[in-house]
Amino acid sequence: MMSQSAKIQVLIVDDHSIVRQGLATIINRDPEMTVIAQAEDGQQAIDLFREHQSDVTLMDLRMPRIAGVEAISAICAEFKQARIIVLTTYDGDEDIYRGLQAGAKGYLLKDAKPNELLNAIRTVHSGQQYIPPEVGAKLVQRMSNPELSERELEVLRLIAKGLSNQEIGTALSIGESTVKSHVNRILSKLGVNDRTQAVIVSVKRGLVNL
Repeated sequence: MMSQSAKIQVLIVDDHSIVRQGLATIINRDPEMTVIAQAEDGQQAIDLFREHQSDVTLMDLRMPRIAGVEAISAICAEFKQARIIVLTTYDGDEDIYRGLQAGAKGYLLKDAKPNELLNAIRTVHSGQQYIPPEVGAKLVQRMSNPELSERELEVLRLIAKGLSNQEIGTALSIGESTVKSHVNRILSKLGVNDRTQAVIVSVKRGLVNL
């Protein structure tokens, strides 16, 4: 039997207890791993990481209080050696990009098979990145997409809510002509012809949540 300290120690962060239990069952079945703590939001994740400094952390992205990307940033800023795998149901390329930009070392979708999960933990624990091919392809695409500015993202979110240029101008206290130029830049950066396409593409990419 391996001693507890020799095992890969895993921290699970997810706001759904059934997901946490399922992951813990799979991980604890592996003789080389053990789940040392579970958190249900980003704030708990930061606190528990400080306490345990787990070898590998599985981090959900969308959670109450502090979301995954913010928690990853906070942990990685304090602990350079943190090895975090983003675990999510979403594969919008903005999520992938932000998670890895924040310092995550791996990315896994929640519908992954148990073997893939264990493989990802071992890979990241050994100091390598774990990025499945289909996620990698989206990431490459995202890297080549021009960045939207904060203001353009604000405008895009309001377009997604169905606001007209005039209403967007009022909401953001800017002139209608300024809104028009923002909209034109957004369409060109997203490579689309109209507002409807812009919303569809931005939801797919995870830029906007409807």
